[in-house]
Amino acid sequence: MAGTVRKELFAVTRHLYLARHGEATPDESGLTENGRRQAALLGERLRGVPLDAVHHGPLPRAAETARIAAAHLPGVPVHACEPAGDYVPYVPRRDELPPEAADHYLGFLARFPPADVRPELAEEAVARFTGPSDETRHELVVTHNFLIAWLVRHALDAPEARWLGLNHANAALTAIRYAPGRPPALLFFNDRSHLPPETPG
Repeated sequence: MAGTVRKELFAVTRHLYLARHGEATPDESGLTENGRRQAALLGERLRGVPLDAVHHGPLPRAAETARIAAAHLPGVPVHACEPAGDYVPYVPRRDELPPEAADHYLGFLARFPPADVRPELAEEAVARFTGPSDETRHELVVTHNFLIAWLVRHALDAPEARWLGLNHANAALTAIRYAPGRPPALLFFNDRSHLPPETPG
């Protein structure tokens, strides 16, 4: 208990920025020309943020987005990170879902093989990227729609099934603040103000 109190006393605010990868090619081997432009605009949007690190999932579309965005962020280190990958964070029971939506969501999730359901990675992402830190942190995670939905749900303390139905545009930006002694604050969600209309998400 004393250790927990001591940790809380010395914790400081963390700012987490979440971005979905840019528009991917049909085979998802990388980004389209439009996706590369989206990634560059994301980097320009974040140029004034005192980022400590850029993390990205291991798949090519996330890695390429992070690399292009980081080119506009001199000196910010870029790290590949498995918990920032593309996976299903949680499969709810039928009774956790609204009756009118249960068939739709369960049918959608049934399309994913068991190997894509990785609640342990979702737990690791929460442990790694959320909550106050022992030093001021501003971090960008370039990831995929499902993890962004999961982390937003977690920040809002919503039921686990509620990650379903949260959709994020390509290269849009979400920010969450984790301050000691306060609940997480969702500062903005799916912000596309840096993306012109001709770069759809």
